[in-house]
Amino acid sequence: MPKEEFTAQLLMGLARVSVMKKKWADAEKLYQEILDKYPKTAVAPAAVYWLGVAKYQTTHDHHALGNVVTELKQRYPDSPWNQRAIPWAA
Repeated sequence: MPKEEFTAQLLMGLARVSVMKKKWADAEKLYQEILDKYPKTAVAPAAVYWLGVAKYQTTHDHHALGNVVTELKQRYPDSPWNQRAIPWAA
């Protein structure tokens, strides 16, 4: 596995632990780090999705979820994560 992909996978795991502990701000930072440093990795579309979830949980602003739909369509149009975000479109 390439170093960038491996690092992104590790960050994704750490972010997931933060989500499980409901440490939304920590999760946000980790998902954002994946998108900033490793946007071309396989986990980047999932990071977009979960970043939106973490932002929503922190702010309860439904626009965070709508932004996920837009970003996924623009940055990762062929990703299966687009299907998961469909309920948030509108």
